[in-house]
Amino acid sequence: MIDLAVVDLSRLQFALTALYHFLFVPLTLGLSFMLVIMESIYVMTRRPIWRTITRFWGTLFGINFVLGVATGITMEFQFGMNWSYYSHYVGDIFGAPLAIEGLMAFFLEATFVGLMFFGWDKLKPHAHLFVTFMVALGTNLSALWILIANGWMQNPVGAAFNPDTMRMEVVDFMAVLFNPVAQAKFVHTVSAGYVIASVFVLGVSAIYMLKGKHKGFAKRSMTVAAAFGLASSLSVVILGDESGYALTDNQKMKLAALEAMWHTEEAPAGLTAIGFPSLKDRQTHYEVKVPYVLGLIATRSVDKPVAGILELVAISEDRIERGVVAYDQLEKIKADPTDMLARGEFEKVRNDLGYGLLLKRFVEDPRMATPAQIKEAAWYTVPNVPVMFWSFRVMAGIGFLMIGLFATAFVLCTLRKHETKWFLRLAVLAMPLPWIAAEFGWVLAEVGRQPWAVEGVLPTFLGASSLTVPQLWATIVGFTVLYGALAVVEVGLIVRTIKKGPFHEQEQQALFEDEDAPMVAQEG
Repeated sequence: MIDLAVVDLSRLQFALTALYHFLFVPLTLGLSFMLVIMESIYVMTRRPIWRTITRFWGTLFGINFVLGVATGITMEFQFGMNWSYYSHYVGDIFGAPLAIEGLMAFFLEATFVGLMFFGWDKLKPHAHLFVTFMVALGTNLSALWILIANGWMQNPVGAAFNPDTMRMEVVDFMAVLFNPVAQAKFVHTVSAGYVIASVFVLGVSAIYMLKGKHKGFAKRSMTVAAAFGLASSLSVVILGDESGYALTDNQKMKLAALEAMWHTEEAPAGLTAIGFPSLKDRQTHYEVKVPYVLGLIATRSVDKPVAGILELVAISEDRIERGVVAYDQLEKIKADPTDMLARGEFEKVRNDLGYGLLLKRFVEDPRMATPAQIKEAAWYTVPNVPVMFWSFRVMAGIGFLMIGLFATAFVLCTLRKHETKWFLRLAVLAMPLPWIAAEFGWVLAEVGRQPWAVEGVLPTFLGASSLTVPQLWATIVGFTVLYGALAVVEVGLIVRTIKKGPFHEQEQQALFEDEDAPMVAQEG
């Protein structure tokens, strides 16, 4: 039988490293293209202030970039260390986008990032702008390929189970590449990163303004952040709506769980603005619904119902029963690969094999499962409803707040009222909010996929390696200590760079020249 403690600790370790990694990735994504905008202004105007602005934010980008790369490499190693059977079972599909990410995007970043930092005095302005753009392109391409891999886990298209190798294999790589879930996740995630970077630039600029320092620098940075942030925050909400629509066809249970929708919502389906879902009595108490909205998001109509949890559990129960048949035929094929009758019967129910494997959590041989165990396994397909419900509302609520923040910033910058004190204080206080939204978004995506490592194909508890509980605790403690130390270093470097200010390099150069002046006079 499977050691569920090992599975839970493996999941905990991956969740902690992923949440930590995702603190740095969005800021890197957003700052990279903000640097392109700032340097483009410098190249067009040749005003030295814009060169200073680009180099300052580029320094903060570099500090964040290094830690994002370091934590990302650790995550990729975990697929082999903690999730070896997952890697064996679906590695043909999942590994390909990650390999392309390393060959295409990571090497692109690695090639140009050094030139970006050390080529200011060696490259012509247009050439350096091209280098900065290539770094930004590489950074965002990394996100694309990683989210193609993750999108396949959410919606496993373009692949099929091979009964001869007992593994999932690619049958249509273009379907994997153009997976609608992956596309929706990419644009939504990248837009969220742009919002995080915009809030960061806006907040740091506001700190300078409140202290009365570097006002010219801060006003220009604030203007770029306001425009870029407004476009990005609007994109997050619009593209988030597209992600919700993608769930209707591919992850109906996730959609029902984040809405705490126990019963099928008849047309026109209303969205629950607030409520209190209860797992005990399987109801959502004190619901406040907004008519029509869920139907428009989920079905793009007002005349189609949206399936609820109870109906989807019943469908899962049927699929589990067919999955038991698939498992039985597969065992016959393993015993006799030439059994064409078993192969024919397997083909009829092959898409339900993953549901049959869910029973391995409750019984060693799914064919021996009782009706009660089948029903229990069907309910196991329901993710944690309260976590889903509140994660979505926190994420969406902050998303709308960001639109209000950047709309206000854009108006104030347009009116040249950059020094409006109440807004500057608000911009500083708002700095953590988009990070909080991004982390809750990750929780929503990954908790909503449970109990699947790959939706409908491989249950999470079957994907873990044969590790021991002490080994996992040792690595969790080790990662926590190491990442905690790295976080202190990174925050310390960022704070130190901000305290020094954007003109520190020029001030040091002027100080050096002043100290050399008497010596030059004496030598003369």
